[in-house]
Amino acid sequence: MNLKTAHILLVEDNEGDIFLTLEAFEECKVKTEISIVKNGQEALDFLYQKKEFVDVKRPDLILLDINIPKLNGHQVLQKIKSDPDLKKIPVIILTTSSNQKDIDTAYENHTNSYIKKPLEIGDFLNVIKKIEDFWFQITTLSS
Repeated sequence: MNLKTAHILLVEDNEGDIFLTLEAFEECKVKTEISIVKNGQEALDFLYQKKEFVDVKRPDLILLDINIPKLNGHQVLQKIKSDPDLKKIPVIILTTSSNQKDIDTAYENHTNSYIKKPLEIGDFLNVIKKIEDFWFQITTLSS
């Protein structure tokens, strides 16, 4: 995927986390295009190319927070993974929740990975770097 731009859908309502994520991907080796939606309904509208998202391209990877408005991350994940057209897109839960029920529910709904957001900025940037390394340099994604 080195020559292709990696398209990431970031589903996040926290402005600080959005800023940090964008900053972290700026420093990555892989060229990325990041689309941002701030609630679960917007995430589904984006993925189904509805409303203002009619002409968007499908993401290569989804970073999904659990605690988002309208539809929570679990509801969005369940919808994605039950749809034959969307289920091949890797979904990484990236959240502050370390609640075991949230972790179990995410994996029951077929998340590809569950990552607790580090509180320290340097640690957060490091996590994003590792996501980039694994998903865009080591792994071969479905087209």
